Amino acid sequence: MNKDFEKFMSQLSETNATLGYYSDFKKIRKKVNEIAISLNMLNFLLGKENLKEAVTALWERDKRVFNVLDILIATRRKDKKKFIDEDGNINLVSSLFTSIDGVTKFLEETGLAEVFRRSDIHDLVDYVFGVETGLDSNARKNRGGDITEMLLHRILETNGIKHRMEVYSREFPEIKALLGEDEKRFDFVIETKKQIYLIELNFYSGGGSKLNEVARAYRELAPIVNRVDGFEFVWITDGEGWNSAKNKLAEAYNDIPRMYNFTTLPEFLNEIKSEM
Repeated sequence: MNKDFEKFMSQLSETNATLGYYSDFKKIRKKVNEIAISLNMLNFLLGKENLKEAVTALWERDKRVFNVLDILIATRRKDKKKFIDEDGNINLVSSLFTSIDGVTKFLEETGLAEVFRRSDIHDLVDYVFGVETGLDSNARKNRGGDITEMLLHRILETNGIKHRMEVYSREFPEIKALLGEDEKRFDFVIETKKQIYLIELNFYSGGGSKLNEVARAYRELAPIVNRVDGFEFVWITDGEGWNSAKNKLAEAYNDIPRMYNFTTLPEFLNEIKSEM
């Protein structure tokens, strides 16, 4: 197999993002629906000039509705956000939701009170849907890995290549070095008449120290798998983030026989299909 590292680097993709990468509306909708009843009750406060009076009336009806106030400033209870009060004391934001005065203080000092009085918001359910959409951007990093896995899954299916996803090393007792407490999970496994291919897959659009560790780990893993008859290690990786760890990637590229990006992947697929 002819290997050209500089060509490999030149083929790395800028992004793996599909349009569905940017927002997970199914998850957003679920989060909003979980608190929609409380938000609808809080709509009672919108447009009220005497906000404390309105808070008191709602508190006497059901004070639990105020437990969702933190999402109105794009924070979550689990984040345990804090603030410093006028006396210099540090308090949890959620501690304000335990009294009428606390809720009123929260609304006034965050600026929400003026927003409510001016009716800048007409429906808190719709407003929180927007807030959740913004917060969901924090989950994009995790979705990136899922998108890459689904991309390879679709490619393999399109090529008629049977495969399994997320397979643990305990299924392969022949590779004794992978048995033990630190069980290894491979992203994909492809079995042909000739070989069992254990595949790791990732995509890095940004750099960081993690990339050096990943390259080192797979450089060590490859010979462990490859020295066992009937098994081969395959690393499919892509993304311009590798430009920040080019030297370590070069070492891995020279030591791992089967290393591909999505441009060179068809070479591997053609071999697989010839062994099926």
